[in-house]
Amino acid sequence: MAKEIPDLVAEPRAGSGKGAARQARRDGKVPGVVYGDHKDPVNVQFDFNKLLTQLRAGRFMSTLFNLKVEGQDDVRVICRGVQKDVVKDLPIHIDFMRLRRTSKVNLFIHVDFINHDKCPGLKRGGTLVTVRPEVELVVTAGDIPDHITVDLEGLNVGDTIHINDVKLPEGVKPTIDRNFVIANIAAPSALRSGGDDETEEAAAEE
Repeated sequence: MAKEIPDLVAEPRAGSGKGAARQARRDGKVPGVVYGDHKDPVNVQFDFNKLLTQLRAGRFMSTLFNLKVEGQDDVRVICRGVQKDVVKDLPIHIDFMRLRRTSKVNLFIHVDFINHDKCPGLKRGGTLVTVRPEVELVVTAGDIPDHITVDLEGLNVGDTIHINDVKLPEGVKPTIDRNFVIANIAAPSALRSGGDDETEEAAAEE
């Protein structure tokens, strides 16, 4: 299932240079530019409050957006720079790069755990300790997975799930070469000793 790409709405911005950018800011907008894909740069502007909300939601720099500008074709973009006011720490300019459907991009993808009812470790009172609820992966802009799946069937207390244990979609790979931990099945609290060694070991992978 393909990941749904969020829309990012912008307006065309007349003119270029510092004067036009200052005017946009006076109008409650954040000026920006869209470049790349062997096409001319396009000047745009964003509603300040809406953009600030999206910036504060997190993962903005690693989110692929469907940029919608009135009078222009939608285009897939990723943020490549946010200039902020040095005093107020608020956005004053933003850069986006166009991506082709075949472009490779690093994105955080949700981890979905299945077959909890077929996991002996959980049935015995163990706990699923999620170290990485999302994993940063190299994906193709035109075919972004909605999630990756971790199958818990047959796992026992003390078992650890690494990225190499997960079947990734074709053409997708982790951004990190190391075989990092995604989750583990921790012992029931009554049986733990040594201060949750398993959990601490997994967390150390971070």
